[in-house]
Amino acid sequence: MIDFHTHKACKENPEIRDIKIKNIEHAIEQAEIMIKESKMSPEELNFLKRRISDSRQDLELLYLLKI
Repeated sequence: MIDFHTHKACKENPEIRDIKIKNIEHAIEQAEIMIKESKMSPEELNFLKRRISDSRQDLELLYLLKI
């Protein structure tokens, strides 16, 4: 989850928010590629899927700050 200071910075500065959004979107895309191409253990895959889920929640919060 996004910490207080990051949330505050994103709320106050749209450039920071937009960069954060792009970074999270890229990280999600790369993680999904890793899952598709991977031969990871089930535990590692579950961890990665949880991280993707957390990142999507962060994205939703950042998208709401755009409104």
